Amino acid sequence: MSYAWKAAAGLGTALILSGELSGQGLVVQKNLSLAMAKTIAEATIAECKSKGYNTSAAVVDRAGQVLVILRDEQATAQTAEMARRKAYTARMFRITTNEFQKRTLGDPTREAQRDIADVLALGGGVPIQVGNDTVGGVGSSGSSQEGDEACAKAGIAMVADLLK
Repeated sequence: MSYAWKAAAGLGTALILSGELSGQGLVVQKNLSLAMAKTIAEATIAECKSKGYNTSAAVVDRAGQVLVILRDEQATAQTAEMARRKAYTARMFRITTNEFQKRTLGDPTREAQRDIADVLALGGGVPIQVGNDTVGGVGSSGSSQEGDEACAKAGIAMVADLLK
């Protein structure tokens, strides 16, 4: 092999090993398990039920995709879709939907965010976080906006020790 080829091969190997060729390799992420998502949804509904509300709960993963949707047998049909959209909104914006509602109200540059498909600016959605990493979202629908948020937070509290 000629000197030029050996030098090029050596340089290529050095670049790969030094990380200069970015975009290659594995990305490691924390993800919600189905079991954890079910626990969060069940605890969310149980909290609202204990306060006299028949609600729905949805849990989405870090990509905003549904893992679980549960609807109390006495909850109205639209609550399941509203819970899903609240969970999605909380995950995508990494804040509660109550906070999202306040942040986007009356600010023309932010109000347009409300027009994004599946976004719902109603209280009851809470991001699921591990440190500063948002790994999902939970949404509750069927009580008041503040009540739904409290129920969603209770759902997350049920698995708080596992989110460390």
